[in-house]
Amino acid sequence: MRVLIVGAGIGGLTTALSLHEAGVEALVVDSAVRLRPLGVGINLLPHAVRELTELGFGDELAEIGIPTAETVHFDRYGGRIWGEPRGRALGYHWPQYSIHRGELQMMLLDAVLARLGKDAVRTGTVFEGFEQDGEEVRARLLDRASGTAGTAAADVLIGADGLHSAVRAQLNPGESAPLWNGIRMWRGVTEGEPFLSGRTLAIAGSNAASKMVVYPISMRAERRGKALLNWVAEVRLADDQLDRTADWNRTGRLEDVLPYFAEWRFDWLDVPALLSGSAEILEYPMVDRDPLDRWTSGRVTLLGDAAHPMYPIGSNGGSQAVLDARVVAHELAGAADPAEALLAYERERRETVNAIVLACRDMPADRILQTVSERAPQGFDAIEDVLAPDELSTIAGAYRRTSFSDVETLNSRPSYTVSG
Repeated sequence: MRVLIVGAGIGGLTTALSLHEAGVEALVVDSAVRLRPLGVGINLLPHAVRELTELGFGDELAEIGIPTAETVHFDRYGGRIWGEPRGRALGYHWPQYSIHRGELQMMLLDAVLARLGKDAVRTGTVFEGFEQDGEEVRARLLDRASGTAGTAAADVLIGADGLHSAVRAQLNPGESAPLWNGIRMWRGVTEGEPFLSGRTLAIAGSNAASKMVVYPISMRAERRGKALLNWVAEVRLADDQLDRTADWNRTGRLEDVLPYFAEWRFDWLDVPALLSGSAEILEYPMVDRDPLDRWTSGRVTLLGDAAHPMYPIGSNGGSQAVLDARVVAHELAGAADPAEALLAYERERRETVNAIVLACRDMPADRILQTVSERAPQGFDAIEDVLAPDELSTIAGAYRRTSFSDVETLNSRPSYTVSG
């Protein structure tokens, strides 16, 4: 079997590695002329860490990522609202890692080139469309350097080409642009001093107005006594204040974001200094797409953000792409009918992930944070004076809905690994 993967992001590369492990031939194409460690931090949930560990990356993840110890919510003044441990402290057999997206992608890319061969990833190659006849898929490709058009035949085509997926566009002609929820995000990475536990994922404020998410992403920095802090500043804007273009690498400006957080100085973090210390700022709207009622057509399917782009809430984007990759490879391994294998993959993944997309649009945790800001606009001495116990428990329930399944279910589930 030959599988053509469009997109050399986390999902596409994990798919190639999983297929290779199962003895299936894979080729990855990407429009970027050169793959570089771009982006900022992400979180890998224990579900995804298990899969990457089974692919042989357990030691490398531990070498570069931070095993997240806890997630803690604060109000706009830095007052603690709610917290919960993460990863192994919740009972999982695997940690949660906070990690630089670019480092993770390069780790996967190096492994693909080492295991599958240097020709397994073809950069500077634009996917322009496909045809299929029931026996194979023929992808139309354009070489950016020469301008030469060509085709590549495969038994299966997987679109792992992100939010603006060309594969998805052909499967769903006329689909509208990504949907904006009114929040603008600025993101950056700043080296500073460790805060709180040194491995805390901190969320301050409310997305009804302004919210800040901060967490360390580098074990190398921690070993030097420092913290490489990934930060995400979220601000809700009026319709007429926003350019809705969803470009993940768009450069942002400090002067645009700093005024919203100029007075946010806590006894555990100086937010203005954090923002000002970033060498580069990225800016984009918080968008997703409506869930699809199908990902698959014949021998073509979607994976990761191409299949289910979601708001970056609950650490799900990269983690769900890794799970997609492992399941599709598991189903394709040894399949007599590739089209049936793709449908089996979709049956296992689509409804589960679509539910997460919708849950991220309506997080009870965000409503509770807004309630805190309304009831205690000048801060509080004790959160118990502001929220009842059942209101606080709503936050934990929200994370259960989006990010953390039953611990025993993950710990005891059979492996997706299929050795070729």
